[in-house]
Amino acid sequence: MSSDPPIRIVLVDDHPMFRDGLRKLLETDTGFRVCGEAGDVGSAVAAVRELTPDILLLDMAMPDASGLEVLRLLGYEGLATRVLVLTAAIGHGEGVQALQLGAQGLILKAAASQLLFEAIRAVMEGEFWIDDAPMPDLESCLRELLGQSRANVNALNLTPREREILAALVNESSNRDIAVKFGISEITVKHHLNSIFDKCGTSNRVELVLFALRHGLARL
Repeated sequence: MSSDPPIRIVLVDDHPMFRDGLRKLLETDTGFRVCGEAGDVGSAVAAVRELTPDILLLDMAMPDASGLEVLRLLGYEGLATRVLVLTAAIGHGEGVQALQLGAQGLILKAAASQLLFEAIRAVMEGEFWIDDAPMPDLESCLRELLGQSRANVNALNLTPREREILAALVNESSNRDIAVKFGISEITVKHHLNSIFDKCGTSNRVELVLFALRHGLARL
């Protein structure tokens, strides 16, 4: 029997019967303890701030706002709480936004209880999770979610060097790493990045990486 303390969980869903059933399900496993519940965005944010749980099980659809709003409100507070989003259907748009805003996983409400337990433990260990499988990192998680859509690379008019820099950026290289790799200055790297931002219609590195992964502009 494990001596580790139970994983502390806050449940957020606007349906009291669903929350009650989910709490009872989680409490069948001694490795979990539900320390709080909420049914709307405001009380969800307050519960996380007050209780600082290990895991937030967050419903994507709530009456006053999307679960994405909870992620936005908590995103800049440096909390250690990991977020697993519960959803009736995993849509690419909202799913990507949730991951971009800091969620570590997305799981269907209809998932088997054992999968939910596995997802919670995987996210607690620092892995990402989509639907029914763990992902080793955010990049593989996004690739899985974004599927196989592709953009017309030529239509973007990226130069060969810009494509190389974009690939390096997706692989989490810093400006300095890119400069060393291609034998150019960091100022030149910034000029190339500004040009890539303009051509791809993005404004920062996160948006650019998501765009590249979504449209298959770089292989990892």
